[in-house]
Amino acid sequence: MPPLTRVIGRPGRVIMLAALLGSPALASPAFALDTTTYRPQPTQTVAPPQPDESQLLEHRHYQNVDGKEVHSPAHTKGDVVPSGASARCGDGSYSFSLHHRGTCSHHGGVSEWLGG
Repeated sequence: MPPLTRVIGRPGRVIMLAALLGSPALASPAFALDTTTYRPQPTQTVAPPQPDESQLLEHRHYQNVDGKEVHSPAHTKGDVVPSGASARCGDGSYSFSLHHRGTCSHHGGVSEWLGG
């Protein structure tokens, strides 16, 4: 291997590089995780609001990709947006999907996203 001075270029830089490589700041970066004080926070899952079944005409459910039971798209008595609805489908039913992908499939697609 060629001498370090040839790789770096000047002898003065070799001393600087040697000082940096031996620096404790490089050995323990400031962003390192302190395992003596770190305590992971428990994750909280918030259940989506459940629709009032008495206001719905259909009462089916399905299991989504996360393994959660979700109410299938349903029409309402009257035309009131049910609690927990995430979208209005093309056929007039309301979806309670927790993800955008696949929402209102087989119901004419999404005509309007609800709740923000």
